[in-house]
Amino acid sequence: MNPRETAWRVFATELNSSTLEIKATEEKTPSYIVTPLGAKINRILIAGVLTEKENVGSEEEPMWRGRIQDVSGSFFINIGKFQQEASSAIADIDAPSFVAAVGRVRSYTTDDGRVFVTVRPEHIVKIDEKVRNEWILETAKSTWKRLKDTKKVLSMGDATEKDLIDAGMSPVEAFGITYALDNYGQMPDSALYLKTIQAALRMLLPERDIDLGFPEDMSDDPDEIELPGDSANQNNAAQLEDIILNLLEELDTDGKGAPREELERRAEAEGISSIELEEVSNSLMDKGLVYEPNLRYLKRI
Repeated sequence: MNPRETAWRVFATELNSSTLEIKATEEKTPSYIVTPLGAKINRILIAGVLTEKENVGSEEEPMWRGRIQDVSGSFFINIGKFQQEASSAIADIDAPSFVAAVGRVRSYTTDDGRVFVTVRPEHIVKIDEKVRNEWILETAKSTWKRLKDTKKVLSMGDATEKDLIDAGMSPVEAFGITYALDNYGQMPDSALYLKTIQAALRMLLPERDIDLGFPEDMSDDPDEIELPGDSANQNNAAQLEDIILNLLEELDTDGKGAPREELERRAEAEGISSIELEEVSNSLMDKGLVYEPNLRYLKRI
């Protein structure tokens, strides 16, 4: 089994604060960016407004650079000749537009030691405001969880990765948080991430004056916030998962799994975009219901 890397959801604030990289030591093994909140990222799902784009290559061999803005800041994207699908897609997208992109992260260190993180999209599509808001909601939730988990680890003292896994974290979460705390050397700035979450919730709920407060040490956690529409979003996600699971069974004609290209074509016929398929596939893999026998197939367990 050759599992695909999860496409993380993080705000620009968290990604751009990252300075840790785990470089691949062998050919065809992934590299990672580790954020201050312990997200160990090889692939990422981002959404926001494409505010600018520029072809810095040629018409025959385009090289696109662009900026996607979320509620906290900007993601910087680079699309080259090896990302042909994304290159063709961004050429037809006008700025400004709501977009979502799935891609790999890369870091660059300047001569004076500053680290810049960019995203190299494999897929980029236009979306509507509703889809962008769903991404904001899910990203706010995942950021909140990492912030809470980091506080939990600090309260446990010298906890090992095994201790964190025994406490309910996944191996990836346990490694990421301990690695971040060991190498960044301090508790991340909780106020920075609380302000980002607050900005996200204020965008989603403009009628409510949401104020999470910015405690120095998170000792007084803000109350959990129930967001309207969660149940509807969950119902819609469950329906999409059922559709994809049925397609996986139907397309697995030889026991090898469903060919990804055919799965994407059939999903699109069902009104499911490539970005939504990415989301659903990640969710099903997280639940242990599907896996990737190789990068070209997806198979139901």
